[in-house]
Amino acid sequence: MPQERSRKRAAATTQPAVLRPPEATRIAGLSVHASLAGEIGLRIVRGDYPPGTILPNEAKWSQTFNVSRSAVREAIKMLMAKSLLASRPKIGSWVEPRERWNLLDRDVLAWYATSPDREVFLRTVQEFRHIIEPEAAAFAAVRRSDEQMVEISQACREMGEAMHIQERTRADTRFHLAILRASGNELLVPLGVLIESALDHLFVFVTREHSDQRRAQSLHEAIERNIRLQRPAAARSAVHKLLANTDEVIELSRR
Repeated sequence: MPQERSRKRAAATTQPAVLRPPEATRIAGLSVHASLAGEIGLRIVRGDYPPGTILPNEAKWSQTFNVSRSAVREAIKMLMAKSLLASRPKIGSWVEPRERWNLLDRDVLAWYATSPDREVFLRTVQEFRHIIEPEAAAFAAVRRSDEQMVEISQACREMGEAMHIQERTRADTRFHLAILRASGNELLVPLGVLIESALDHLFVFVTREHSDQRRAQSLHEAIERNIRLQRPAAARSAVHKLLANTDEVIELSRR
């Protein structure tokens, strides 16, 4: 018996590894079905499967990605919850019209940000910021608590001290989300969390394209200063200047 177990162990160690397709590589920390949902979702958002397309069935996905059918079913359920897919017995799953997609979902935003329509994504994010952030900063100047001000100031300071692009963009995102929280409007808090992924992608792009980091930092510091000094009109104006500067960076990148 011991010899038999040894032979089995030896055979197991010499078994060739099952090769998964490159696109099926799991993202660290994600379950199989979440990783699969991410791959399919990205393909949908970038246009591989246009709205109305009937997707491959469970057996085909299972074979393509070397995963169980139950993992496929869970992945499809996740995408249905994000309104990217609909499903019906005997028909299968199909891609929903774009206007039904939940673009405020963190994952959908991340897929959207890496799609070929990145310029459209950047402009969409910027339009959203023009609508929301100036007034949020004005409210924050009036309503922010001392603790919230510390959070805003710390994020701004860490932006200036950052040595790497990842550190700067993370601090940049924290800065803007802290202002949304300090605005005192409860509806902006969950909205800020949802757009965090969009801001991350936007700030990475802007930071890489922007050669004048000193100017970018001074624009952020003006926002921080006016919120700290409780000057709502000046805080609003400072945000408008920052957004105009970002608009210029995006426009120059297209040339």
